[in-house]
Amino acid sequence: MLTDQQRQFLAGNHNGALTTFRRNGAAQMSVVTCGIYGDGVAFTTTADRAKLRNLRRNPRCTILVGANDWRDFVVLEGEARLVGIENAGADEYRETLRDVFRTAAGQEHPNWPEYDQAMRDDRRYAVIVTPANAYGRQS
Repeated sequence: MLTDQQRQFLAGNHNGALTTFRRNGAAQMSVVTCGIYGDGVAFTTTADRAKLRNLRRNPRCTILVGANDWRDFVVLEGEARLVGIENAGADEYRETLRDVFRTAAGQEHPNWPEYDQAMRDDRRYAVIVTPANAYGRQS
């Protein structure tokens, strides 16, 4: 469960470093733009990325969300839920991706139908990380 201070920090900071785990157990890191989503954070990725392959096999992950200067941060250790066109209805898929855009970008998209089509064309997934543990430094 996130504290109010962590939630406030995550609402205003979108730079993330995600760690997933390769088949051999080695860590694989990715830079993502994320936003607060429910009790965690979310971002999108395309179907051909290593992070998505790793999360499909093992949803365990860690994401560090940092301020622009990286002095303050929140780390979320938990599991990812994947929302893609293959495992969600059309409405859930569209609305989830739109919600992730809103929280990560902090604004509305100027053309939602165009955005929706681009998400389908890119075979995008929403990745929602819900923490079992959260810690960090927020001054």
